[in-house]
Amino acid sequence: METRNYNPNEPMTKNEFRVIWQSIHLKVTDEYTVPPETLRVNGSTIGTLGNFSASTGKAKSKKTFNVSAIVAAALTNREVLCYSASFPEDKRKVLYIDTEQSKFHCQKVMKRILQLAELPTDADCPYLLFVAMRELSPEKRRMIIDYMLSNIDGIGLVVIDGIRDLPSTSVVTLCSPPFGNTLTMKSPADQVNQLGYL
Repeated sequence: METRNYNPNEPMTKNEFRVIWQSIHLKVTDEYTVPPETLRVNGSTIGTLGNFSASTGKAKSKKTFNVSAIVAAALTNREVLCYSASFPEDKRKVLYIDTEQSKFHCQKVMKRILQLAELPTDADCPYLLFVAMRELSPEKRRMIIDYMLSNIDGIGLVVIDGIRDLPSTSVVTLCSPPFGNTLTMKSPADQVNQLGYL
């Protein structure tokens, strides 16, 4: 489905609405396929390709450690602590974006992930793409994330630690259909089922 960039000051045309309506209107008589289940905790599915999840909690409540275990499971496609993962071979990369921590602290998180995954901490893991964006402006972060999602093949899981530090329009766009593999809704809707987000 082709869409224009969303502008709340411009009304949607009838044709645009008709096209969108056909893709969002659910019918009890239609059959829908189960999306690939990629993340589980204690055997219960918590993540499928194309869905959004959020890890929320009070400050210093070990959210990053929890997410680290999930990422470690995704990197190895096996169980880590109580989390297990099964990503398709062509979606094995994890893009971990941190907008809050220094490079020093981000590297500590990266090493913890690798340790949990029982991977070497003295060599880069080709499946883990970890970026530290604290020094960048919120708009520059959005632009870089947009570029990475559009141009890096094989991403199956995206973690944004500090999503509140992105421009509010990015968060709205991230969570709004038809979200493809960019933050600006430029991609076709069929890309929705190709990425997992946490």
